[in-house]
Amino acid sequence: MKHASNHYDVIILGAGASGLLCAFTAARRGRKVLVLEKSNKVGKKILMSGGGRCNFINYYVEPDHFISANPHFCKAALTRYSQWDFIAMVEQHGIEFEERKHGQLFCQHSAKDILNMLLHECEQVGVEIKTRCQLDEVKAVQATASRYQLSFSQNNQPLSLVCETLVVATGALSIPTLGGSGIGYDIAQQFDVALVERKAGLVPFMFSGNLKSICERLSGLALEVGVTCKQQSFKENLLFTHRGLSGPVILQISNYWSPGDEVIINLLPDDDVAQWLLNAKQQQGKSLLKTLLSQKMAKSLVSEIQNLWWPELATAPLSDFSDKKLVFIAQQISHWRIKPSATEGYRTAEVTLGGVDTDGISSKTMEAKQQPGLFFIGEVLDVTGHLGGYNFQWAWSSGYSAGLVV
Repeated sequence: MKHASNHYDVIILGAGASGLLCAFTAARRGRKVLVLEKSNKVGKKILMSGGGRCNFINYYVEPDHFISANPHFCKAALTRYSQWDFIAMVEQHGIEFEERKHGQLFCQHSAKDILNMLLHECEQVGVEIKTRCQLDEVKAVQATASRYQLSFSQNNQPLSLVCETLVVATGALSIPTLGGSGIGYDIAQQFDVALVERKAGLVPFMFSGNLKSICERLSGLALEVGVTCKQQSFKENLLFTHRGLSGPVILQISNYWSPGDEVIINLLPDDDVAQWLLNAKQQQGKSLLKTLLSQKMAKSLVSEIQNLWWPELATAPLSDFSDKKLVFIAQQISHWRIKPSATEGYRTAEVTLGGVDTDGISSKTMEAKQQPGLFFIGEVLDVTGHLGGYNFQWAWSSGYSAGLVV
């Protein structure tokens, strides 16, 4: 069927991970596909991922690695397009990658390798991509062949396009400097698709008062700890910053934290600290507790916790500590209870929790149940992955699922 120049089978809003994968999947089926990107460049979040190396996927993918009001929603897409499917494409393109901790896969050279692969796949099947596009309006029209009309401007030139199928792959509110916005939510509301409350995810914590001062003094120090909040636990590196706490373990637990919640930190997750201290009292009674702990922790950190938990015994030998006091200190080290004042918010959040309510979306196709021809994929949906390549996995899987049918 010959199309007018302003008519497309599929228009995809957003040239990020999910949008690009959806685009070439649809175009392989002979669909005329256009991708509209508001930024000056495509794939900005891909390029910054993993410190420029792109943690593009994980070897171990389970539904438990994803957070959603409907935990079952992600299963169909993850089955339809698995980590092995994406890895096969990466290998086919000769991209060298390496496995790091917890099955995370990174490019050996540059995140550009992944973006260039996606753009090459799009080019091979004739996908058009336009950048610097500011969407002004989306309208549903009654004509069967062109269900949606889009008004937008490109470099301040007004344009109007029509399409049979519209895919919202606009991302979400996280890191607005990379193009994050809430426009996908606006489109959902326009067509009566419900939203789940949004908040920043995979984001550092901030503190006030004494804890903020401690974090400032320890800024730059990293150590492996266990962290727990609301029965969720992770063991990974923690990083002290001049604002508070960051590092992989804090980003992970931030997805489960709400204002007012306590976070429990185990500074020595591999040790039975109470038994160790009681034994040391018997065997090294003349030692200072600070000296003993400095075998396992940075001296700067030991100084800070000494001021918190045993300042009155700072110069006393271990033999002067009561067993009860040592057990108390051990308990504090293994269960340091802190209460963040806030997160750093969307400015530094890697993802947005919540989003388009999956109850109104087909888990097989990503199409809005009550609005034919309207699809939502990627981060705009209420599906958020853990740190470690899982959010890219959701982008690939949801983009593919939609690309098969749009």
